[in-house]
Amino acid sequence: MSPAASALPARRSVRIAGAVVVAAVTAATATACSTTSTKPGNTAATGGGSGKTIQVVAGENFWGSIASQLGGSHVKVTSIITNPNTDPHDYEPTAADARTVAGAQYAIVNGIGYDAWADKLLASNPGSGRTELKVGDLVGVKPGGNPHRWYSPADVHKVIEKIAADYKKLDPADAAYFDQQKTTFKTKTLAGYNKLIADIKTKYAGTPIGASESIVTPLSDGLGLKMLTPETFLDAMSEGSDPTAKDKAAIDQQIKNKQIKIYVYNSQNSTPDVQAQVKAAKEEGIPVATVTETLTPAGATFQQWQTTELRSIEQALAKATGK
Repeated sequence: MSPAASALPARRSVRIAGAVVVAAVTAATATACSTTSTKPGNTAATGGGSGKTIQVVAGENFWGSIASQLGGSHVKVTSIITNPNTDPHDYEPTAADARTVAGAQYAIVNGIGYDAWADKLLASNPGSGRTELKVGDLVGVKPGGNPHRWYSPADVHKVIEKIAADYKKLDPADAAYFDQQKTTFKTKTLAGYNKLIADIKTKYAGTPIGASESIVTPLSDGLGLKMLTPETFLDAMSEGSDPTAKDKAAIDQQIKNKQIKIYVYNSQNSTPDVQAQVKAAKEEGIPVATVTETLTPAGATFQQWQTTELRSIEQALAKATGK
C-alpha cells in the first residue's frame, strides 16, 4: 500500500472495557486473526545449538520487524498492528490477540501511552515467566513524552541491544547465534539506514523544517534538523485534538515567508489542517516529504521503510538548499 493511504480517523481516547479483554482471554475460538507472523530478515547466521524457538509478540510491526531479524531462525514473531490503515492509538484487541499474548515468552510494546491497549492485554494475560520490554521505560521517556521512539535512531539502537540481550537470557544455549545476528543487523542490514542518517546530519544539520505532527520530532532531532513548527501544534495533531488558531497562524507565516526549507507530514494522519499546510507549502515551492506511522507497505522491513523515507527527506533537503 502506498504512503498516500487514506487518512486515519481522528485519534480519540482508547476505550477498551476490561470485561472485553478478560472475555478475549477465555475465548475458545475466534473467526478472525488480526496478528501476522513477521518473517525473519536476511541475516548471515543460520542454525544454532538448542533448536529452541522463542515465541515473541510485538505490539507494532516496526518493533516486530526488528525483533524478527535479530532472532532469525530461533524466534517466531507475531506483530499485532500490521495494517497501515490501523491507528495504534485506538486499536481494540481481539480474542486472537489475547491468545497470542498469553502464549508469548517475550513481549515488546511501545509504551508512553501509545499502545495502552497492549498494557491491558499484558495485565490480563499474566503468562508464566514472560519477559516484557516496554520501549518507553528502556529509553527513559515517561508518559506524556513523545512516544514515537522508532523514529529516534539512537533509541532504535538501544532497542536492538536490549532485544538481543533478552534473547540470550531466554535461550542461553544460542547466545553466540544471537550475537552474530545482532552484529549482522547493525553493521550490514542497517548500513544504508545508518549512512543516510549520517549523511543528512553532516550536510543539512541546522536546516529549519516544518512538520504535521510530533512523529517527526525524534527523527528531526536525530538528523540534526531544526524544527520550527510549534510543539503545541505537533502534539495536538498527534493526539487528535484541535490545534489553536495561534499555532495555525504561526505555521501559515512560516510557510508564506519560507522560514522552513521543507515540510514533512504523516500521510496516515492527514487532517484538513495538514492538507491545507501541504497545499500552501507546495504553492510556495517548499518541498514536501512524507512519513507514515507504521510499516508501509505492510510487508516491508523496518530498514526498507525507513530508508525510503530518509531518501525522500534527503531529496527534499537537496532541492530546497541546492546542496
